[in-house]
Amino acid sequence: MRIADKELGSRLILGTGKYESFDLMRSCHEISGTEIVTVAVRRINLTDRSKETLLDYVDRDRFMLLPNTAACYTEDDAVRTARLGREAGLSSWVKLEVIGDEKTLFPDTEALVKATQTLVKEGFVVLPYTNDDVVVAKKLEDAGAAAVMPLGAPIGSGLGIQNPNNLLLIREAISVPMIVDAGVGTASDAAVAMELGADGVLMNTAIAEAKDPVKMADAMKRAVLAGRLAFEAGRMPRRRYASASSPLEGIVSSSSSF
Repeated sequence: MRIADKELGSRLILGTGKYESFDLMRSCHEISGTEIVTVAVRRINLTDRSKETLLDYVDRDRFMLLPNTAACYTEDDAVRTARLGREAGLSSWVKLEVIGDEKTLFPDTEALVKATQTLVKEGFVVLPYTNDDVVVAKKLEDAGAAAVMPLGAPIGSGLGIQNPNNLLLIREAISVPMIVDAGVGTASDAAVAMELGADGVLMNTAIAEAKDPVKMADAMKRAVLAGRLAFEAGRMPRRRYASASSPLEGIVSSSSSF
């Protein structure tokens, strides 16, 4: 997967929240094969580095940090948070979130497009989290987004891909990578996202809240690989009626003479 000027061997991006311990988080990152982990700028201590933070458990020689603007509800707040993350030395890449509704955590797409324009002009590599709206996806690409990250379902819901046709439409409409972000609950959801043509999948809760997070991280790695292979292979056409696996055409009947 290529995003901007960076080529990645893994199509799986993981978060850092909700784990029972930082050690468990690190184990999940390691087994998943991910190369990018996203961190909420507003939820880490950037001023007093003498105190332990999740950053102490992320090997930056192995994993690239993707700061995110989680919990930002205005354009100005999101832009300010992205700048803070860069100034603190996290990255000039940003997973851009501008939340518009506290209950659903759906994005404010108008503010999101404007924030994308601002940050791109300032040299950020912007990966905006958006709804599964093809019109908004095109506007984000036009604004300079390096990738578009539509939700599969509400953040942390685990409902799986709710509107697969919308993701197909987005994939057809944009030329930058499409990374499904939010809503994945188990490995089959990740495989479906990849089979629909997603270039990658970002997830957190599905692994962190699994009964065995390490096994789920391993399962997600395999699901993303399998889903991508299936997409590249091209599925068989859907048919309304049965089609015999061993057709009779060309078989010599028992009554024929030899």
